[in-house]
Amino acid sequence: MKQSVIVELSTEDIVERLAEEQQQLTKLKLNNAITPLENPNKIKEQRRAIARMKTELRRREINEGRK
Repeated sequence: MKQSVIVELSTEDIVERLAEEQQQLTKLKLNNAITPLENPNKIKEQRRAIARMKTELRRREINEGRK
């Protein structure tokens, strides 16, 4: 998920998507442990998407504190 898409989402949507992405990452890791994935880069992409969402949530939290 691109940063420009994440910025446009509401905070509640980001929190929901974050939970979904974390569940998917867990499933990907589990599946990879059992049988290697065809494209292991999916795990890296998933981790980065989660990091982008967490970063955006933190940025919004900081900006709320400044107001």
